[in-house]
Amino acid sequence: MTLTELMETLPYGPAPEAAQPALDWLKAHQGKFGLFIGGKWRDPASQEWFATLNPANAQKLAEVAQASAADVDEAVKAARKAFIGWSQTPGHVRARYLYAMARQVQKHARLFAVLETLDNGKPIRETRDIDIPLVARHFYYHAGWAQLMESELAGYAPLGVVGQIIPWNFPLLMLSWKIAPALAMGNTVVLKPAEFTPLTALLFAEICQNIGLPPGVVNIITGDGKTGAALVEHPGVDKIAFTGSTEVGRLIRKATAGSGKKLSLELGGKSPFLVFEDADLDSAVEGVVDAIWFNQGQVCCAGSRLLVQEGIAERMYAKLRARMEKLRVGNPLDKAVDIGAIVAPVQLQKIQHLVQKGVEEGARLWQPSWAVPSEGCFYPPTLFTEVAPASTIAQEEIFGPVLAALTFRTPEEAVRLANNTRYGLAASIWSEDINLALDIATQIKAGTIWINSTNLFDAASGFGGYRESGFGREGGKEGLWEYVKKAESPSPKAQSRKTRAPSRSAKETPLQPETFSLQPPIDRTAKLFIGGRQARPDSGYSKAVYAPDGQLLGEVGLGNRKDIRNAVEAARAAFEGWRKTSAHNRAQILYFLAENLSERAEEFGHRIHAQTGQDGRAEVETALEALFTAAAWADKYEGVVHPTPIRNVTLAIPEPIGVMGILCPDDQPLLALARLAGTALALGNTLVVVPSPLAPLVATDFYQVLETSDIPAGTFNIVTGERDELAKTLAEHDDVDAVWYTGPQAGHVLVERASAGNMKRTWMLLPSGPLPDTDEILRQATQVKNIWVPYGA
Repeated sequence: MTLTELMETLPYGPAPEAAQPALDWLKAHQGKFGLFIGGKWRDPASQEWFATLNPANAQKLAEVAQASAADVDEAVKAARKAFIGWSQTPGHVRARYLYAMARQVQKHARLFAVLETLDNGKPIRETRDIDIPLVARHFYYHAGWAQLMESELAGYAPLGVVGQIIPWNFPLLMLSWKIAPALAMGNTVVLKPAEFTPLTALLFAEICQNIGLPPGVVNIITGDGKTGAALVEHPGVDKIAFTGSTEVGRLIRKATAGSGKKLSLELGGKSPFLVFEDADLDSAVEGVVDAIWFNQGQVCCAGSRLLVQEGIAERMYAKLRARMEKLRVGNPLDKAVDIGAIVAPVQLQKIQHLVQKGVEEGARLWQPSWAVPSEGCFYPPTLFTEVAPASTIAQEEIFGPVLAALTFRTPEEAVRLANNTRYGLAASIWSEDINLALDIATQIKAGTIWINSTNLFDAASGFGGYRESGFGREGGKEGLWEYVKKAESPSPKAQSRKTRAPSRSAKETPLQPETFSLQPPIDRTAKLFIGGRQARPDSGYSKAVYAPDGQLLGEVGLGNRKDIRNAVEAARAAFEGWRKTSAHNRAQILYFLAENLSERAEEFGHRIHAQTGQDGRAEVETALEALFTAAAWADKYEGVVHPTPIRNVTLAIPEPIGVMGILCPDDQPLLALARLAGTALALGNTLVVVPSPLAPLVATDFYQVLETSDIPAGTFNIVTGERDELAKTLAEHDDVDAVWYTGPQAGHVLVERASAGNMKRTWMLLPSGPLPDTDEILRQATQVKNIWVPYGA
């Protein structure tokens, strides 16, 4: 090739990164790694090993231990033993250990980057310039939170032993996302890296040794799904933090149901990438490259659905095809390569299968003219156009470099298409109209929104999903709550009162003739409250309500599945309107509700006393205070601006969960409505409330107050009946976004297991005793959306 031709074509020459330092490290360990338990290396009890391969050439890198249930048990015991001391270690000392981890990652940055590329197949430019710097950032950031925990999280304590299971797409980065906050808050860790990519986690274990981290604080166990299942099911684990597929997340939710383990799940996604007609198309094209071809599309928040406004669609596609022709697929250690290798043959086969499915369903396939390397697991960047919204490739997570493009005409249609998925992890919005972009951002159901940008991450900004993308957050202060609990010891569990039957003496006094001449009291039938109206129960049955002395007080309807469905439909219909009601107006309505309740304080006091035998007037006053508190927080539970270290504003905005089912405790029937339901309502949720099963007449009186207090129809629905029967229906309902359950342990198992259907959030409370503090209720009633807004010319 002549110099003139070279100047015209400007072809990339090879720029390989030296792999030898990483290969030397593997050789120094004889290519074989055991388990890191209690600060020491040990062979697996089963003496089983498996190979980890380089996906770019299928060559064996090392043999890694297959941990058995016995090994998991040893790791949990080591973590439990270490927890006693680590949890009491001063925050400053924990901060120094985390700082040391950050420094060690920086000192060995190139070794980590090369090893990650060899094991995972992603381009060296990504591991070197994105992954490893972010790993160090997470340890630095959380060192600061360890230092500040005592003052900024006063009243909270570590959970205990945390089991963490991470995926293969960002092996070391996911490790830092999980280990850093756990250690900062005083927990100890048993971490299982992905079977395909364990090597950087094992190098990290060496770092823990080098800095003198106390034995057992961090334990690294390798293995396949059986190892992960043993960790999830181990009774000595206090929390499971999992990142991976929604299917496995469901299994974990079911396996931990009723165990009392805290759970955070960061699951799959099918994130929309919206391009409006006023967008800078050249920038948007580069955004698409980062959104779907970064890490070969093996990113849970990959922008795999391109939604383009109809008028610019063909121009956008033309620019995109031209850019795809310039992308380079090849040896991940080549610094000039854009797209590396797919992690394993099984993942490559899945991508190929779904691409073929897209062709069969009528979408138009386009790939660049060049061929990918024949050796190793490679797949070319792929564009589908003319994709139907309900097609497989528009709905299923492919987890590969495959983009499905759809068009829209109006912003309203764009929102509907963006939300037309069971996932809700992230979204990217491209428009030069910041008013439009922010308006769309508030309507998309996803945990992270990028405006004129994509795939931006930082330790200061929380990350996590809505819907079937999971629950919980990682990063930012919001991520710390996943690793702490209230420091106060729980009150002794009060005995639940059983449903009382009327007491009769052995010799009943016969009725006197004059009794029959008295006029009987007018029978009052308490109904359900659905969609702003009193409604008779579908079952046609009622339930007797008795006083503590056995006196019959009245009857309430026995709600059933159909009543719950009607209530959920009413709540869903009311949600958008209530969510968009200004916080000030929601506060005013709650103040008005308290005002109307206070006018009937004497009546409610008598009703509470009759059903519970307790001081009813005192509970009314406490409930009024709770409603005032809920109203006060309506316009004061504010978001923050995260100090992410790039030119942008990252807005962390608390949003309502959506439709919530609240199953109230046995006692404090009015206070539970005011504090639990009132706070959730104040923050923009709509509710289906199942009141106290022992004192439900308070709730059927309370809906009379709701009717006169400007509460919009459908926002607050009340269904009386058998708590656990109704809890099961609420937990199984796919249009319910969260369930708060107070009841026996068997009910905890039922609700948490049933919630796995749509991965709804759950909160388990005791059936009696003190109610949660307001700060806990506020967090449980919201989910944080992070909106990234870059600025500057």
